[in-house]
Amino acid sequence: MELHDKNILVTGGTGFLGQHLVKTLRDRGVRKLSLPSHQEYDLTQEDHVRRLYQDTKPQMVFHLAAVVGGVGANRANPGRFFYENLVMGLLVMEYARRSGVEKLISLGTICSYPKLTPVPFREEDLWNGYPEETNAPYGLAKKMLLVQGQAYRQQYGFNAVHVMPVNLHGPGDHFDLDTSHVIPALIRKCLDGIDCKESTITCWGDGSPTREFLFVEDAAEAIVLAAERYDEAEPVNVGSGHEISIKSLAEMIAQLCGYPGKIVWDTTKPNGQPRRKVDTSRAKKRFGFQAKVKLEEGLRRTIQWYREHRIAL
Repeated sequence: MELHDKNILVTGGTGFLGQHLVKTLRDRGVRKLSLPSHQEYDLTQEDHVRRLYQDTKPQMVFHLAAVVGGVGANRANPGRFFYENLVMGLLVMEYARRSGVEKLISLGTICSYPKLTPVPFREEDLWNGYPEETNAPYGLAKKMLLVQGQAYRQQYGFNAVHVMPVNLHGPGDHFDLDTSHVIPALIRKCLDGIDCKESTITCWGDGSPTREFLFVEDAAEAIVLAAERYDEAEPVNVGSGHEISIKSLAEMIAQLCGYPGKIVWDTTKPNGQPRRKVDTSRAKKRFGFQAKVKLEEGLRRTIQWYREHRIAL
C-alpha cells in the first residue's frame, strides 16, 4: 500500500512514539496527517470519537494512543489502565470500520504475553497463559485490540493489523519517575545523582529480570513497514532480538552517564516478568523489518537528548 497520497489519522501522534512515527511518515511523502489532541478529542468518549472521524475523514488509522507507564504506574492504576485503553481501542476501531477506513494499524504490547512464556516469545504463545500480574490489566486491554481486529476482519472484511513492540527508548521519552519506564528512570536517577553528589541510587527489584529494548526510530520504521506491506490477521512481534538483564542495563547506563556511585537494589519492590525476549522472524519475513540501532548507541543518543532538554522538562 502506498501511503504518500493517503489521508492518515494518528492517535497519540504527539506522544513519544507518535512523534517519531509522524516524522517517518512525512519522510515517506505523507502530507495529509491528522494528529488529534486529547484536549480536543477524548478517545474514551464516543461522541468525541464520532466527531474525530467526521472531522478528519481518514483512509488509514494508526492507533498509538494509550495510557501507559512502568511497573509503579501499572501497580497504582490497574483499573484506569484497563478501562481507558480498552475503551479507546473499542471506539477507535469501531468508528474506523463505520467510516470505511481502508486499514488500521493497532499497537499492542509485549505485556500481553503470559508471565512464563518460553523465550524467545513467539506469537503462537500469546494465549498460553495469564500475563504477569503487575502488567496484566494493561496487557489484556491492549490484547483486545487483536481480538477486535480479527473479529472485524472475519465478519466485515476490515483490514486491521496488530503490531507488538518491546520496550522502547530514545529521544523524547518520558522522564517522570512516577510514570516512566526503566531506561528513562535510570538515566534520570544517574544524572540527578551526579548533580546531587549522591553516593547511591536505588532501583526496584533485584536486577535479575531481563528485557529487550528497541530504539524508537526503529519502532516507527517497523510500524510504517507493516502499514505498507502487511495485511494479515496474525499479530507481529517487533523487537531488536537482544536481551539484557536489568542489572546489566543499570550498570551500562551508569557508566554512560558517568555516575560514579553504587546501585542499590530494593528487593521489597516487584521484579515484574522474569524474562522478555521476542522472536522477530515474522516481522523480518512478512515485511522486511530488522532493527538497526544497537542498545548502547540508542542509550547514548537518549542520554544526550535528556542532557540537552532536562531543564525544560
